[in-house]
Amino acid sequence: MMKKIIIGADHAGFALKESIKPHLAAAGWEVSDAGAYDDAPVDYPDFGCIVAGKVSAGEFEKGVLICGSGVGMTILANKFPGVRAVLCLDEEMARLSRLHNDTNILALAGWRTNEKRATAIISAWLETAFEEGRHRRRIDKIRQWEETLCRRAVKIGK
Repeated sequence: MMKKIIIGADHAGFALKESIKPHLAAAGWEVSDAGAYDDAPVDYPDFGCIVAGKVSAGEFEKGVLICGSGVGMTILANKFPGVRAVLCLDEEMARLSRLHNDTNILALAGWRTNEKRATAIISAWLETAFEEGRHRRRIDKIRQWEETLCRRAVKIGK
């Protein structure tokens, strides 16, 4: 069974998104493109919500988001339950985010990351497994906190 990954970008990340899709496919991932589909100005939340929502819902194992700085997409994605998004500017950040934090969305900075660097970051991120152990306990605490927040939100909404 092929692994599934979803990718999305705003206009500032469009060119980088297009350049890394073949790399993801060559690495054995079925790539779903959530847009943007050209470099016309758009709002990053429109595409970040699609990617983060589908990873949160379990429709995709992993996701990649790209905007100009990578910051906006990272902030947005981390609002979704079960999403652990990380902005990576180098391979070591990517590797550690997987080892220690079991990240499932990688954010890239379109203005600061060229294709060569992006493919190296993605490779490090995809090829690094979660280390488990003491890190599992910490991820479980995050999950418990998310569940507590969701229960509180339901009570407030009544």
